[in-house]
This record gives sequence, structure tokens and C-alpha cells, in this order.
Amino acid sequence: MSLRVECDKETGVAVLTLDRPEKHNAIDLETAAELTAAWRQFRFDPSVRAVVITGAGEKAFCTGIDRGVDVPQPPSPYTIDDPLVAIGPKACDLWKPVIAAVNGMACGGAFYLLGESEFIVADERATFFDPHTTYGMVSAYEAIYMAQRMPFGEVARMSLMGTAERVSARRAYEVGLVSELTAPGEALAAAVSSAEVIASYPPEAVEGTVRAVWAASAPARAQAAAQAPQLIGLGNLPSGEQAGLFGKRQPGFRLR
Repeated sequence: MSLRVECDKETGVAVLTLDRPEKHNAIDLETAAELTAAWRQFRFDPSVRAVVITGAGEKAFCTGIDRGVDVPQPPSPYTIDDPLVAIGPKACDLWKPVIAAVNGMACGGAFYLLGESEFIVADERATFFDPHTTYGMVSAYEAIYMAQRMPFGEVARMSLMGTAERVSARRAYEVGLVSELTAPGEALAAAVSSAEVIASYPPEAVEGTVRAVWAASAPARAQAAAQAPQLIGLGNLPSGEQAGLFGKRQPGFRLR
């Protein structure tokens, strides 16, 4: 199992931990399936009233899809099979509150999870970046998710600068992506503490509030996401050319 699930029946808080620290918690097909199954299971478990998602180890929350994954695509220019499209709670119709606890790097496909969390707690060593353009790929879903969480100029810069820049936890807090900064190693405890407070409230009121908050941005997000497959299909380099870019040594990055 590459996803650890721990449920505290007394507090009503479940903690999901991406448990592939040796791979920087990158998501393979098994992990993607486990995330989808966990969110769907929580829908039917009244003892779970709030969820925290985090990554094992100190180096990374999640670095997106595992580059070793082979994802066969249909022979059509009009569609694309995205293995990460159902890894988030909202994609699985879970409307219980989810808090992300970020340690280390969060990049690329990690934004599917961060983009569907209610808020983000990060320790001061966390960094955020989107490597897609560097490697000849369109940042579509990732940019769309982050456009709901960050000012336009910030998400545009992060999406376009690729691996040349990383957004520090402090900058992410300043622009509103992160709601709380903690000392190193304390993000999970802080996120669980908030989750316990929320889980102590009447669940019907909590879920209704979650739905109300998301209703404010749902139409724009859905309209933008409908264009993502075409943008990816048109803009991504062929996989062989992408592999050449991944094999090319990249210069260092600027932390801002």
C-alpha cells in the first residue's frame, strides 16, 4: 500500500498519508486508485467528519505523477486519459472538509490535491512550483486549480517559470495559497488540530458550508477544466521529446 489511512473515531479526523518518500511521494497508478477509493469510502463513513492529507518524510508533500508510469492514450485528438483526474476529494463527490499539511516540495500533480482541499497548512520549509513548461507539457488542470487559490499574476508566473523558480512557504502565505505557516515538522499537527475543531461541529452545517464555499467558484472552474484535454493534446510535446528534456540537466532554481 502506498497510501496510509488512519482514522481517529473519537475526534472524527482521518489522516491520509502519501507513503512513497523514496519517490518524493509521486503518484503511480496504484496510489491514484487508493486515493479515489479512500475519498469514496469516507463518503459513507459518518465517523469521519474531517480529513487531513499529507506526505511522508521531510522532502516532499507530493511531486505529481510518477514519471515511470505508462498511461496508454486513446487514438483520438479529442480526448486524453488523465490518471490524476479523480485523485481529489471533490472529484469523488466528497464534501467533508479536507485540510492539506504540506512539508517539502509540492509541485505539478500535487495541485490536484491542494486545489480540492479547503485550506493548506505548510511548514516554513515547504516550496511550491509547476515544472510542466520546462519539460514541454501544458499546465492545464494544475493552473486551473491554482487560479482558484492564488492571484492571477502569481499563478501565471508559477505556471510559466517551470523549474526555474520555486514559491517559498512565506510567499505562498503572503498571496493566500497557504493559510497557516508552522515551524519545521509541525504542519501535520497544526492541520490535525484545526480538523479536530471542525469535526466537533454538527456535520450537516459543516458540509453545507463547504458546498457553499465551493459553489462560488465551481462554474468557472468547470468551464475552464472542460478545455484542459484539448489544450494538453495540442500543446504537449510527444513523449519521446519530453523524455529528452527530463534527461537534460536543469540549472538551479530561484526561491522567492
